[in-house]
Amino acid sequence: AVGTGLNCHPDFAAAVCARLHAELGLPFHPADNPFAALAGHEALQQLSAALRGLAMSLIKIANDIRWMGSGPRAGLGELHLPENEPGSSIMPGKVNPTQAEALTMVCVQIYGNDAAIAFAASQGNFELNVYKPLIAYNILQSIALLGDAVRSFSDHCLRDLQPAEDQLRQNMEESLMLVTALTPVIGYERAAAAAQHAHREGCTLRAAVLHLGHLSAEEFDRYMRPERMLGL
Repeated sequence: AVGTGLNCHPDFAAAVCARLHAELGLPFHPADNPFAALAGHEALQQLSAALRGLAMSLIKIANDIRWMGSGPRAGLGELHLPENEPGSSIMPGKVNPTQAEALTMVCVQIYGNDAAIAFAASQGNFELNVYKPLIAYNILQSIALLGDAVRSFSDHCLRDLQPAEDQLRQNMEESLMLVTALTPVIGYERAAAAAQHAHREGCTLRAAVLHLGHLSAEEFDRYMRPERMLGL
């Protein structure tokens, strides 16, 4: 009887869809193949996979911000994180990346929910999958958790996030990888020698290039324009 509509009013499915459309303003229509709709829940599994994909991107964003905000002296220190709490429980003045940590924990839960949903979706035996309550529970939880976590991350982290401009400028000026921009000008071997000299002597790339006589100060400043690398 599963999927046949036996003992059901012939207009029941259409009437329910019409009522849902009136209440929610969303398009609903009866399944073209009720047997397939009852036996498999691929659409819900694909929705869960999309939520997992969003969680994957959010983990990277949160971790990048957490690492860039590490420090200020023993880490990267390139971002100033908002001071949402009065320091660490044992380290006065420390700013913990609590919002980034909260977001990544939520994303880990989304991964777990998706694994449960994927397994449940595989359990459609013959004409019926009885795991739909588990699928629905985890889908709704994933949506609610992600919505709340992203809103909190935006309100309590992104909104007041500030770049540490002095540290960023220092890191850029001391970066040896900027030598890549000089390769078309002085050649690969000279560029490599300049980077190695700067690393060995603990000086800037500019000082190394001038010391080795590859370019004049004016030429270096003309060719070494980091903003051009970013298309600015």
